[in-house]
Amino acid sequence: MYRRILVALENGPADRALLPHVARLAGRLGSELLLLHVADGWAARNFQALKLAESEEILADRRYLETESARLIAEGLTVRHQLAMGDPATEILKTAASEACDLIAMTTHGHRFLGDLMHGSTISEVRHRATIPLLLVRAGT
Repeated sequence: MYRRILVALENGPADRALLPHVARLAGRLGSELLLLHVADGWAARNFQALKLAESEEILADRRYLETESARLIAEGLTVRHQLAMGDPATEILKTAASEACDLIAMTTHGHRFLGDLMHGSTISEVRHRATIPLLLVRAGT
């Protein structure tokens, strides 16, 4: 059913809610996991245009993806990882399309209207533009 699942990671506590769900799903279905983190700080958003060196934040994000990938591979799963830079929603959708993903898995923080205005909502944009199913897992508090 789902051959390749894009797992949008935040590199934060919310990932602890998401990863067990997608790991169980991938294990049952024999799916490949594509762990994606989108670095969206100033250096990441201007990385290509200004030909910047990788910032400490970008290096930490890369190490995080490598660590999580290795842990899931040790559990017997097929896993790849990718670090993207820029706008999270745009990069999630672009990667899902280019990698022929069948499902996008993300966490939701449960913001309401004002919270979305103040914090932005990657999920809102992804859910309106995605052409494949989404799996949303409520982030732990």
